[in-house]
Amino acid sequence: MSEQKLPPAHIQRAPIAPKSIASGLLLATLGAIFFSGKAIIVKLAYRYGVDAVTLIMYRMLFALPIFALMAWWASRGRASLTRKDWLGVLWLGFTGYYLASFLDFAGLAYITASLERLILYLNPTLVVLLGLVLYRRRITATQIIGMAISYSGVVLVFGHEITLLGPEAAWGALLVFLSAISYAIYLVYSGELVKRLGALRLVGLASTVACLCCLLQFALLRPLSAAAVAPEVIWLSLLNATLCTVAPVLMVMMAIERIGASMASQAGMVGPISTILMGVVILGEPFTAWVAAGTVLVIAGIFVFTRGRT
Repeated sequence: MSEQKLPPAHIQRAPIAPKSIASGLLLATLGAIFFSGKAIIVKLAYRYGVDAVTLIMYRMLFALPIFALMAWWASRGRASLTRKDWLGVLWLGFTGYYLASFLDFAGLAYITASLERLILYLNPTLVVLLGLVLYRRRITATQIIGMAISYSGVVLVFGHEITLLGPEAAWGALLVFLSAISYAIYLVYSGELVKRLGALRLVGLASTVACLCCLLQFALLRPLSAAAVAPEVIWLSLLNATLCTVAPVLMVMMAIERIGASMASQAGMVGPISTILMGVVILGEPFTAWVAAGTVLVIAGIFVFTRGRT
């Protein structure tokens, strides 16, 4: 799943309980950091010669039992899904989880984890732009200013990176941007299903669909011998499936229950910073003035953007 595969936070309206603020902020912060670790693990796995199709297959293979259990647990005592519900789950599982995740994994083969995280952090702006295109929803002047600031930050980092990595960086950035669009489509269309099924049930079901799509993709595109990978890839994929996929989903959901979606979203701003720090320390990625300036612009722009919601 692309970075931050969460139930749509804008649907949640949980009241803030003062006694739960500390634990809620901690959960939201840890969730953002663990989500950020996904890109680091993917970049580490690529060092062992594995491709995106095989790598995402292993990630989803290990995550499948957990998401299936989540779907079963959230479905206990609930009404069965209608045909329309199943079609919605299949569509959202394909676009918001499978397609977004695969495009993200593919893009990380060409760009740094830092640029990947900054691109994915633009997701709220894409949701609003889709709302404008599909439903003619108004965009405020403050939102436009916030988008201009955040996109200029991404362009700044991208411009610097393409000079270091060459034209392939453009292809990688495009793949990750398409991943962000795919997940934005999921957020736009998931509101009705979240209300009907509940966030935990929808995440479990849609993620299970995505896991099966990734397994089917591997079966269709790769010979069985391609599953023979370095042991390090297996362990990294297991870590990715648990610590950087399932755990942060649950953490952020629990955080939203305690402190509400708005405050949880603000805590999530630590995500890009943690990705950059882990990229520098673990991957040896360069930390330049361009990266620092771009990161500040992206985070500041999203902060301004969220303040301009109608």
